[in-house]
Amino acid sequence: MVGREKELKIRFVPGCCELVEEDVDVPSRRVLITGATGLLGRAVFKEFNENNWNAVGCGYRRAQPRFEQINLLDSIAVHDIIHEFQPHVIVHCAAERRPDVVESQPDAASQLNVAASGNLAKEAAGVGAFLIYISTDYVFDGTSPPYKETDVPNPLNLYGKTKLEGEKAVLENNEDAAILRIPILYGEVERLEESAVTVMFDKVQFSNKSANMDHWQQRFPTNVKDVAAVCRQLAEKRMLDPSVKGTFHWSGNEQMTKYEMACAIADAFNLPSSHLRPITDCPVVGALRPRNAQLDCSKLEMLGIGQRTPFRAGIKESLWPFLVDKRWRQTVFH
Repeated sequence: MVGREKELKIRFVPGCCELVEEDVDVPSRRVLITGATGLLGRAVFKEFNENNWNAVGCGYRRAQPRFEQINLLDSIAVHDIIHEFQPHVIVHCAAERRPDVVESQPDAASQLNVAASGNLAKEAAGVGAFLIYISTDYVFDGTSPPYKETDVPNPLNLYGKTKLEGEKAVLENNEDAAILRIPILYGEVERLEESAVTVMFDKVQFSNKSANMDHWQQRFPTNVKDVAAVCRQLAEKRMLDPSVKGTFHWSGNEQMTKYEMACAIADAFNLPSSHLRPITDCPVVGALRPRNAQLDCSKLEMLGIGQRTPFRAGIKESLWPFLVDKRWRQTVFH
């Protein structure tokens, strides 16, 4: 569905320029994305924007000029943008997602992950918008995978606890909202540090010194493009069927430790991996992590929703701009 709107444009003619009104096609389905400057938020914005949605993204520190600058802790600003834009769908990607940062800054993390999420859910309900709250596999303790949406959460770390409290705050304020739990993410990063997967690339590339890699925790690396597609499909399904709500799981289906991911990255770029050392002990530094919080995704699959990119293909696409050896890039991609 597309609506017609007037847009002012500058037309250049010999000797001067003049403002003219032109008709432009604007999709009538509106979506607001929080955290649109982040790794997942950028992918979600792009997915909706390229699939006939009128998408508005908001962020905070890195927002302008591309996105709206909104402090999600400012309830008046949140109210204003939602009531002005009147979105049909809100995808809430903004969060403090780094477990060790949450442990060191618990109050700030709770404000963003819990309080802001509850308020956003309330405002979404006020305009009849479908809210998708992005949560995490870390709500589970990792002792009895795979986890269905109906399994009882038991987070081991404060990050998992704040995201679980955020889930509850969302559903208390908006019973028609959706919770989407996802695992470790990777994708087209602006900096390698944006993802716990891509951050390993330098250790893989610099094979002149050995690197310890966790070979204890079982992970399911998931491409942000796939999560973005799931969000869009879920939103479009909901617009046809109001019963689409509640908790959902989505995840890649390749089980890997970080050591195995690093070896797969090395393999994808024909780099050596003999300097990578698997560490099979439970990590003792930082926030506790679940051993295996595999998510059962059959609920979404039965709705016909889902997309999965093979890890080797996705990681090559994500990391090749960060290759140190540019000669390799030229031979493979040109």
